[in-house]
Amino acid sequence: MAAAVKADGYGHGLVRVACALDADAFAVACIEEALILREAGINRRIVLLEGVFEAEELLACARHDLDIAIHHPEQLRMLELARLEQPLRVWLKIDSGMHRLGLEPDTLLTVRQRLHACPVVHTQIKLMSHLARADERDCDYTVQQLRIFETAAADFTGERSLANSAGILGWPDTHFDWVRPGIMLYGASPFVDSLAPDEDLRPVMSLQTRLIAIKRLRRGEPIGYGGTWTCPEDMDVGVAAVGYGDGYPRHAPSGTPVLINGRAAALIGRVSMDMITLDLRRHPEARIGDPVLLWGEGLPVEQIAQAAGTISYTLLCGVTARVRREVIPAPVIYG
Repeated sequence: MAAAVKADGYGHGLVRVACALDADAFAVACIEEALILREAGINRRIVLLEGVFEAEELLACARHDLDIAIHHPEQLRMLELARLEQPLRVWLKIDSGMHRLGLEPDTLLTVRQRLHACPVVHTQIKLMSHLARADERDCDYTVQQLRIFETAAADFTGERSLANSAGILGWPDTHFDWVRPGIMLYGASPFVDSLAPDEDLRPVMSLQTRLIAIKRLRRGEPIGYGGTWTCPEDMDVGVAAVGYGDGYPRHAPSGTPVLINGRAAALIGRVSMDMITLDLRRHPEARIGDPVLLWGEGLPVEQIAQAAGTISYTLLCGVTARVRREVIPAPVIYG
């Protein structure tokens, strides 16, 4: 298993996540992320999913024992011109239908021959590709990609990798030798039609704040910037200390769920940089200092993402540096 810890561990902390996971390898986007792990003492295999961006990075990859993806002829040319102290482990990436990164499948034989002839490349080359629509369970595009990948790999003797989180959970034929879980590791569903509990996933992150004010407003009074929400009756409105400056989605509309003291409530009015306003009509007991859960245990992040017209990845990766992190050990489950 190559655990995807890129983008600061999907917002959970790169080193923190790597120390917590028992993975065979860690997958990152770029050499900067890999070096952070090495400097923290992480000695597991690390794969650069986007490979190197310039030839000078090959020296650091060799020095720090990093695996690299090769997805473009220019990267192959860099390897052929390089002079390194030790050979690099290479993951050869083909384009099976994502049409983002990857070499054309019909060039695989030629590229393999060039790699095998390259003295700075380890003899054990891996083959990989990436699934574009595995999050859509009723879409046959994943089957098409699988066929393209299998055809390209028909005479390939090295290890193969295709499955991301959605492939792992929904498409067992894509598993091969290496799987690359990402969002599922952090307790969010990779599918467009389900929430984390539907996939027996538990959230790793809970984003929480507190009520800092309660105001009694009259019927017809507008709330927040632009007055986009108007009180339908005399009512209490709560103010919670969180906003887009913390990574809460600016475009979350009125009605987006939160939990106050573990019970459902709704966002009303526009999200500000530092504050949101909440409908307290069903919370007459609410007091300043009460906890407000924005997403996490009991409120799947996918629900907030759907309401805001985005995806859970964006929310998890977008929590800003000013938000205080508290690490709580996971409970031991016996069974």
